Amino acid sequence: MNKGNKIIKKIRLNDTVSMMEVEAKDISRVCEPGQFIILRVSELGERIPLTISDFNREKGTITIIYQIVGLSTNKLDLLEENDYILDLVGPLGKASEIDHNMKKAVVIGGGVGSAIAYPICKKIKNMGIDVISINGFRSKDLVILEEEFKENSTLSMIYTNDGTYGYKGFVTDGLEKILSNEKIDCIYTIGPLVMMKAVSNLSRKYNTKTIASMNPIMIDGTGMCGGCRLSVSGKTKFACVDGPEFDAHEVDFDELIERNKFYHEIEEKKCNLFKAVKNNG
Repeated sequence: MNKGNKIIKKIRLNDTVSMMEVEAKDISRVCEPGQFIILRVSELGERIPLTISDFNREKGTITIIYQIVGLSTNKLDLLEENDYILDLVGPLGKASEIDHNMKKAVVIGGGVGSAIAYPICKKIKNMGIDVISINGFRSKDLVILEEEFKENSTLSMIYTNDGTYGYKGFVTDGLEKILSNEKIDCIYTIGPLVMMKAVSNLSRKYNTKTIASMNPIMIDGTGMCGGCRLSVSGKTKFACVDGPEFDAHEVDFDELIERNKFYHEIEEKKCNLFKAVKNNG
């Protein structure tokens, strides 16, 4: 009987973010940066999308990084090395489109979005293209993947909102310094919607191509449920099959920000109930 996908390694990156390396031979053989998987922790569990933050074709594994924020990620984080995730489906979505003729790119990650930005940054660097990485976090204790970005960037910058590490401020502060002094061929931005909207508004001023990785509500990953719809250039698109990456200058961020709030109250209640049951044994 198939137990599912075995967890080979689990590392707690900070108090709210964990990383798992999971056996997934078929997925690891064909996946590319920008793509994602959908998993179920258990038979009665919901389907949740997580971006493939790294992969090893030789070992037959993929790496996922998740923030412990909702009911399903709390349940996922109960699993340890040598445990099994019930099932994984993928790779889903389109791989990142990277122009071989680029000379210089900027990759921007915000919070746990840095886990999605990392494989894109790594691929651009491996293609021999200069890449500047800018990652933003609320504070020092939330910083993740610092060394990985340093190894795969021509220049790596970290911003914290409170100034406890790196530069004080926001990723847009670093981006503006770069755009005002250098010619950038493309910007890739992944993180909170408000951050990506700010990056898009800034890059539009400099007429710099910007690609944003969308994270709307998603259920089946095939475009059938319609949960991941968003408006791009006034047309309805589905992040799971048309994306997850889109031209940031054409995305209606305000609409998506409102739509992503839809289940927040319900999710918060479920998560609090789960924690209460867990704490009471």
